[in-house]
Amino acid sequence: MQKPVETDLYAPVKAWLEAQGHSVKGEVGAADVVARKGGALLIVELKLGFSLVLLQQAVARQAVCDLVYVAVPRWRGKAGWRAFKGNIGLCRRLGLGVLSVQFEDGTVQEHAAPGPFQPRRSPKKRARLVAEFDTRSGDPTPGGTNGQVMTSYRQDALTCAAYLAGAGASKGADVARETGVGRARQIMADNHHGWFYRASRGIYALSDAGVAMLGTTAVHMPELPTVG
Repeated sequence: MQKPVETDLYAPVKAWLEAQGHSVKGEVGAADVVARKGGALLIVELKLGFSLVLLQQAVARQAVCDLVYVAVPRWRGKAGWRAFKGNIGLCRRLGLGVLSVQFEDGTVQEHAAPGPFQPRRSPKKRARLVAEFDTRSGDPTPGGTNGQVMTSYRQDALTCAAYLAGAGASKGADVARETGVGRARQIMADNHHGWFYRASRGIYALSDAGVAMLGTTAVHMPELPTVG
């Protein structure tokens, strides 16, 4: 099969627009596709994949008309769909419409219509962000890292582990009181990191994994009360 080129997108897009009553011409001015329907003007930019250049071109066309689409080949596979879906969201935020073209049969699908975008706020996500910011001790993780993030939960788990290392098996309530970690019992019971185990009813101790972790982890820990 011959490698596709951008002009292969033109005929399917033109047919799709004409089916909606538009008059269509290619390469008018700087635009790949220009369509007219009465007094309405519409532009489509064609590319073989999403790129910064495509988005820049499409945004530049918004100086000419309000209805601007980008058209790209239809994705392949789950990974392709995930990337495509993310690009749809970006285009919506830029006020751009999105078309996909299936080369095999010329099918064109509209995934987003051009127009003003109003972002949907998520109070729950905002609350989680604020809570994590407010409960994290200090600033332990540089921005931009792809490594393990020192969350407030992990900080609290480390604090509990450090306390148990000195005090031995302890009641959850005692760990919470002595460390100031209000959710200590829940953290040790959930044991997401594998650092704890329940020695007996209501009593938690440090696991072998927890001992090994404390021996290799270098973090800034809150100062704990002296156990004795």
